[in-house]
Amino acid sequence: MANVDLQRERQSATISCEDFAEWWAGGRDALRERRALEKLFLEDTEFVDPQHTSLLSHKELYEYTIAKACKFLTKLRAWHATKARSNDKAQQQSAIASLHDFRMLLSGPLGTALFQQSFPLRLHFAMFLPALLGQSTEEQQREWLDRAWRMDGIIGTYAQTELGHGTFIRGLETRADYDVQREEFVLNTPTLTAYKWWPGGLGQAASMVIIMAQLYIKGKHYGLHPFLVRIRNAETHLPEPGVDVGEIGPKMGVNGVNNGFLGLKDVRIPRTQMLMKNAQVRANGRFVKGPEPLLTYGTMVFVRVMIVRDVSFGLLQAATIATRYSAVRRQSPIAPDQPEPQILDYTTQQAKLFPQIAKGIFFRIAADVIWIKYQSVIKELDAGERRNLPELHALSCSLKAVCSSEAEEGVEILRKSCGGHGYLSSSNFPQIYGAVTAACTYEGENTVLLLQTARFLIKQYVDGLKRKVLPSSVTYLRNAARPKWSTVIEMKTLVRLLELAATENIRLAFEHQRQQRKVEKSEQAAANKAGIRLTHAATLHGRAFLARIALEEAQKFCKEMKPILAEVLMQLAELFILEFCLTSLGDILLAFPLNARQVDEMKTRYERLLADLRPNAVAVVDGFDFDDRVLGSTLGCYDGRVYERLMEEARKSPLNQATVNETFETHLKPLMQGKL
Repeated sequence: MANVDLQRERQSATISCEDFAEWWAGGRDALRERRALEKLFLEDTEFVDPQHTSLLSHKELYEYTIAKACKFLTKLRAWHATKARSNDKAQQQSAIASLHDFRMLLSGPLGTALFQQSFPLRLHFAMFLPALLGQSTEEQQREWLDRAWRMDGIIGTYAQTELGHGTFIRGLETRADYDVQREEFVLNTPTLTAYKWWPGGLGQAASMVIIMAQLYIKGKHYGLHPFLVRIRNAETHLPEPGVDVGEIGPKMGVNGVNNGFLGLKDVRIPRTQMLMKNAQVRANGRFVKGPEPLLTYGTMVFVRVMIVRDVSFGLLQAATIATRYSAVRRQSPIAPDQPEPQILDYTTQQAKLFPQIAKGIFFRIAADVIWIKYQSVIKELDAGERRNLPELHALSCSLKAVCSSEAEEGVEILRKSCGGHGYLSSSNFPQIYGAVTAACTYEGENTVLLLQTARFLIKQYVDGLKRKVLPSSVTYLRNAARPKWSTVIEMKTLVRLLELAATENIRLAFEHQRQQRKVEKSEQAAANKAGIRLTHAATLHGRAFLARIALEEAQKFCKEMKPILAEVLMQLAELFILEFCLTSLGDILLAFPLNARQVDEMKTRYERLLADLRPNAVAVVDGFDFDDRVLGSTLGCYDGRVYERLMEEARKSPLNQATVNETFETHLKPLMQGKL
């Protein structure tokens, strides 16, 4: 029987959670198809975990998840083949779009429901295949891509990060020396710090790797390039000669992904296994430089867009759990003569929950916008047009950094909003937090990404001073219009405040860096001195961009929605933008002289929005349509039976399987009977 408070929340909502779910899924047909696929797996008893995966040892978890992943892929292939035969559109879909959809499936609700510690072969689809697609020639794709997609003797990963180097890719030590006589590359990791470190699936599963290595021809250095290397025998899976490979051990989270290390000693590969879309080495050793290399952009941009989707998903998981729990949990009367209220009635609790719901929604919408831009830029690159590439790179860096940091903080706020129960593993907050916080450092540590964004912003600021045409995401740098404050705070005014704050901080960072350049010996040293201001300016740029996207996209969606649903979406959009304004208030005041009354009006409007969203909070999170297996939480199940599930899970603990643990006889009893 469902919890009565949760039932009442659903009955009293002004919106239909089904209407919200259809919009969120991308339409009725998309929702129906997704539910059918989830049902295919979630009702299959072969995919039910016999025990909570947190109770498995590290070795047991790897072996269990690999076995489950293989069953999952086998069944998924059969479903996909049936779908493709009945749908011409599926057959016409581009390779990059297919990869995107498959990646979303693995890291989305279904993949999470089946693999709470993450899908163990995700790097094969998330980085190995995109790198093959983006870095290899058509001839190389014909040889490798179809085999890799079908996993025909190939499970791959992408190895860039080294034990001693991460985001500074020019400092990577792994080298590939070209042997002209044998037309082969000889790969080595010459030091301990040159060992590849972190690639997912590398430890035990991967048989081939795309390795980023420094190219040398006759002792001359030609920069960093990708090489396709077999590291395990296709038949025995034993490491190939010269290959030292293993896994790096348990982590804070995402332990279903078997991260590994890789050392190479005189490992030879044919010349044709250098991925040569952007640069080639001819048989005679002549290096042919292609157009602007996309190593820093192509694969990484794809992955960073996916990361924004991932962290928004994790944030919404956590928000759903915390919101449902807050409707069930009753605590501390607000008035002495009243019963304990639902903690969802407390304004302070609403301020913990509702902004995170809004962030999860608009982070994903922003990722969708950037994904469309990414596809457009890829087409332009194929046609030789690179004008929009720097903007795309800067946006992907900025949003990955801002959204992952905000999501990490948001999940922790949501965990603490559930009190002590949120600290239990069975709440699933530790697993969600482990996945989200990892995104702050993998595929580009956030501070480094913000500095890369800042370099782009400083250049655009200077171009703006020179009256040059600016990319669309930074046109606000040349917008001198001041917002007009009216009796009703308009959302466009709030967005403009964030843009003014970003502009002023970019200007201040530019001026500070210019002053530092007068005393420092190099541009790099000056940038280091200005680093704090540069990263802050890049963060504000990310917030301003997200706010602009939230306003524009919400307005577009609302034109096609039922009025009551559109009203709630606009409330969420306004809350999202106001949250950024209030947390950036000091920076706004540097750029625009708000008075005390105006600041108070913003805070009052924020509190009003919390109250307006309160009746529909449960309906909104229900609209994300997360199955209980997706949430994996004793606190967040649809029926709201929180206390029953907490007790059931506690009784399953191995320590409760015996009334008296054997350590009583071996240790506690002798201790208590001994004389001090």
